[in-house]
Amino acid sequence: MADNVKVPIIKLAKRESMDPKLIWAIRVGSIIFAFIIGMIPLLMAGANPFTSYGIIISGSLSKKLYIQQTVKRAIPLLGCALAIAPCFKMKFWNIGAEGQITMGAIFASAIAIWSGTAIPRPILILLMLIAGVIGGAIWGFIPGFFKAKFNTNETLFTLMMNYIAIGIVRYLQGGPWEGRPGTQIIPMFAKNARLPNLFGIYIGWVIVLIMVVLVHIYMNFTKQGYEVAVIGDSLNTARYAGMNVGWIMMRTMLISGGIAGCVGWMLVSGANGTLNSDVAGGVGFTSITVAWLSQLNCFAMILIASILAIIGKGSGTLQTRLNVPSSVAEIISGVLLFCMLGCEFFINYRMSINFKQMGTNIKYFFSFQWIHKSAKKEAK
Repeated sequence: MADNVKVPIIKLAKRESMDPKLIWAIRVGSIIFAFIIGMIPLLMAGANPFTSYGIIISGSLSKKLYIQQTVKRAIPLLGCALAIAPCFKMKFWNIGAEGQITMGAIFASAIAIWSGTAIPRPILILLMLIAGVIGGAIWGFIPGFFKAKFNTNETLFTLMMNYIAIGIVRYLQGGPWEGRPGTQIIPMFAKNARLPNLFGIYIGWVIVLIMVVLVHIYMNFTKQGYEVAVIGDSLNTARYAGMNVGWIMMRTMLISGGIAGCVGWMLVSGANGTLNSDVAGGVGFTSITVAWLSQLNCFAMILIASILAIIGKGSGTLQTRLNVPSSVAEIISGVLLFCMLGCEFFINYRMSINFKQMGTNIKYFFSFQWIHKSAKKEAK
């Protein structure tokens, strides 16, 4: 009987391949399942689930203003997902995009604040872009350097650097860049430091779409992208092939941080018009979900970022119209993300259940023989 109990009930095996149609069927099914589960907290809050979901969609897409606000939410999500994609391809777990965005925003803001209205708009915006990219690149290069030279844990290193960057902004808010004393608010930038609008939205949406193409080309059609992929597949293979692994890590983090810094520049010069400690707004963490769900496919990131932006904008409308607590909207978003991530498990692994063994184990448990065996072992 003991031998039978040791037989595993659930077996997992890595899938070698799966029909693409089935993969997308699983992903769509996971979204449908998430919305079904999301009905539970809505019912508990006293809201009609179907009406609530309708409000989420209408609250993000039914009017021109709503669409503009939804796109504004999607811009930093997509840009940040593109930033961390090369690192994740290399299996360098960059959790510091939040800090890299913030540092890029600080550098870009410094140019805007120190220049005032003296520099023409096109030149000032270009200088802010360069400064933002440099700021993010420096903040990304530091953990890349320590990983390459001292093999530090990049997850903890990049995570802790987020809080340092946020702390610097808080110092600037209450110190040298504070507007009216005691407010701890940095004044709005002059008009010449603001990005122009296109179709009612700052042109950041055009920039991130260009970035989608550039990052896709970099990751799939360049020597540097090939090196990143080789390191991600096998570090030893990369070393055997004569690649300078340390330099590639530092270079990739330099590029990743630079893209994140560009996102920071867009946020302060386009979306917000100023700098505050919440400039990244959690985008650095949410974008990890975007990159992971898209399987690092740059064009798929557009769809995933759009879905999350629709839910985020629509959830706020749901709270306003039906007086549903904000926590319910957050639960729905969390369930959706959980199901979308969980479906990747079933795509990558095959699970088989031994129902016969399960029945044997249940029968053995309720026969209470295990109690007698445990008592005998303790007696010995």
